[in-house]
Amino acid sequence: MKKTTAALGVAALATALAACGSSSGSGQESGTITLRVQGMPPATDKPGLAAFEKMAADFEKQNPGIAVEGSSADYDPLTFSAKLAGGKVEDVIKVPLTEPQGLIARKQVKPLTAELARWPHYKEFNPQVLRPLSDSAGQVYGVPQSPFAMGLVYNRDLFEKAGLDPDRPPATWDEVRDHARRIAEKTGKAGFVHESKNNQGGWQLTKLTYAFGGDMEKQDGGSWVAAFNAEPARQALTLLKEMRWSDDSMGDNQLIDQNDVIKRFAAGEIGMYLGTPGTYRLAKMTYGMKDTDAFGVGPMPQAGGNATMTGGDVYMVPRSASAEKTAAAVKWLLFAYAQPQYDTAAAAERAKALAADPNAAVGVPTLPMFDEAQQAKIDEAVKPYVNVKLEHFRPWVEGTPELELRAEPPVQAQAVYAVLDSVVQAVLTDKDADVSALLAQAETDVNTKLAASRQ
Repeated sequence: MKKTTAALGVAALATALAACGSSSGSGQESGTITLRVQGMPPATDKPGLAAFEKMAADFEKQNPGIAVEGSSADYDPLTFSAKLAGGKVEDVIKVPLTEPQGLIARKQVKPLTAELARWPHYKEFNPQVLRPLSDSAGQVYGVPQSPFAMGLVYNRDLFEKAGLDPDRPPATWDEVRDHARRIAEKTGKAGFVHESKNNQGGWQLTKLTYAFGGDMEKQDGGSWVAAFNAEPARQALTLLKEMRWSDDSMGDNQLIDQNDVIKRFAAGEIGMYLGTPGTYRLAKMTYGMKDTDAFGVGPMPQAGGNATMTGGDVYMVPRSASAEKTAAAVKWLLFAYAQPQYDTAAAAERAKALAADPNAAVGVPTLPMFDEAQQAKIDEAVKPYVNVKLEHFRPWVEGTPELELRAEPPVQAQAVYAVLDSVVQAVLTDKDADVSALLAQAETDVNTKLAASRQ
């Protein structure tokens, strides 16, 4: 059975309303637990901070004996171990989805399954979003916030002009290549583009490698080392090279990042790129895409991996937390990040507020936090305010639940991406680029960086 997804992709607003906790700090009555939580917006974000403080007050009212002390500090993987050892880490930490598996493997965070399971709706969580936060035994270590899954964004108008079916985006990378060639030949536009700078070339190559069945990092003797110098990444880069130089289907400008891509897509200059449904908002609201009905998105095309990249933020509890603090932390996580996404009335309220802005995009699908039955209720609640054509997102909605969600590389992801940027750039700008040699050199460079991070 395929799951439906949320009909409200308003992460920023949802975060402001749902991510809440304030400072009650000192002077609490005896017996009160002071819970220190990351995720508080900085003082410069006055609306977000006000919403945070209100949520904290509401939580404290519902949970006498627990005082929430917010922290705007960010998780830093370089200092976390030292802070944990020194007892200076917060009771709830906010980490990107690159981090959970490493934290779990190093036993730096606590399993929360027993506490989470006391929530009546725990079994309604979408198992897809919990899997990257779980160990091999199925223990869950966190609660996600605004998770996403990558797919293939495409221009429906260019599909039609090229004689392609806009309701059936390519499901394989062979089909992507064929579609890109036809778009370039029939319309003169870039059939497919691949980001290549500002660490985004490596980021995009990681998505491709997952789709081809590969890994970016692996553990060797207890240490993380590069794993991309293998056939999956080699095949992915060879495909890009052939599309660029044999097919001439990727346009002329290859040194681009996501902002460049979405701006050009909004102007009707690009047929396909890797993105999420949420890039609809950027195309419309940031880059003024006039023909928003041309926006389409499907699941990540595959070449043997049956996987796509996921991302977002995760809230976890460090191993230093006492049983009492852990129980309080889970209450906070459910109140602040799970319940607001489960509550149909809250979803409708967010949609109504967003719909008051005629330039906003209401109804953009997101990766569902909960199961199909609950998501259907949320979809129905926000339906009166939706102002996007949901049928144009249907391929992504129906296809993504069939894929494994894989997080970004768990160690030094940005450093890995920076090294791989040069590999992608070489393939796209030099028709004589040696893919195998480039990967071998990148492997050496990345392993040097990974070794340095262990010191």
